[in-house]
Amino acid sequence: MGLKSFVEGGVASVVAGCSTHPLDLIKVRMQLQGETTTFSHQLRPAFALSSSTANTSLPLSLPPRVGPISLALRIVHSEGLPALFSGVSATVLRQALYSTTRMGLYDMFKQSWTDPETKTMHLTKKIAAGLIAGGIGAAVGNPADVAMVRMQADGRLPQEQRRNYKSVYDAITRISKQEGVASLWRGSSLTVNRAMIVTASQLATYDQIKEAILENGVMEDGMRTHVVASFAAGVVAAVASNPVDVIKTRMMNMKVEVGKPPLYNGVGDCLMKTVRREGFKALYKGFLPTVSRQGPFTVVLFVTLEQARKLLQEF
Repeated sequence: MGLKSFVEGGVASVVAGCSTHPLDLIKVRMQLQGETTTFSHQLRPAFALSSSTANTSLPLSLPPRVGPISLALRIVHSEGLPALFSGVSATVLRQALYSTTRMGLYDMFKQSWTDPETKTMHLTKKIAAGLIAGGIGAAVGNPADVAMVRMQADGRLPQEQRRNYKSVYDAITRISKQEGVASLWRGSSLTVNRAMIVTASQLATYDQIKEAILENGVMEDGMRTHVVASFAAGVVAAVASNPVDVIKTRMMNMKVEVGKPPLYNGVGDCLMKTVRREGFKALYKGFLPTVSRQGPFTVVLFVTLEQARKLLQEF
């Protein structure tokens, strides 16, 4: 039973990840908008306490943000239609490692913690199961996550600065050789935090809403119920995780060169520099494509998962 949970979750996650990959790529590109290669230690004028402390060397306005549709058209125009699937091999590996682990573990916890009499599990236990499963899954899948972010972001760089990874294997190999094996876990604390938030909010919300719909007789257990519950779960997960996701993306995409100081000295430094230069709203950059991606991703994930369970119920 435990192995079957991992197989079902893995298949559903890979299908969902591949089908929504272009939306994830657009989200990553939007989260990197406004990021520069250098930062001043002082605040931009909008955050300065007085004109005397303002750093006039910073521009008074940031480059205009591009919306998801405009950005998608720009990517297709400048890089070609296949560019929307840049890093899809890394997505497959990431889902095979991260999501397979979290989905399988969550289901095992659910089987163990469900009350045998009422056949239900309290919401707090669902959240706890999601937090634990998400954290472990993220630690396992972080190298693939780093590779995926870099492959998705590569097209936004000038030709001479692009990494041009050929595949997820090439990305992981080159990162290990050029920056050290430890760099494959760069931003892992953020990845783990985000995964815990996403898994707890996504899986717990899906189970809770699905149970409420069935208990109140709103709909029967079928495709419509799965779609409604999963879409709501995707929205909740997007709202809860976007700020962590922005910082995670920037940390993972950071290029470290020998002899040169890194753009960010750590998670806290990245957070402060992002907020100082771009404002608190920057933590919700890419929110529209995040919701646009999390909604369909979660729908495809749970609908595929429910179908996989039906197919494998005899095993």
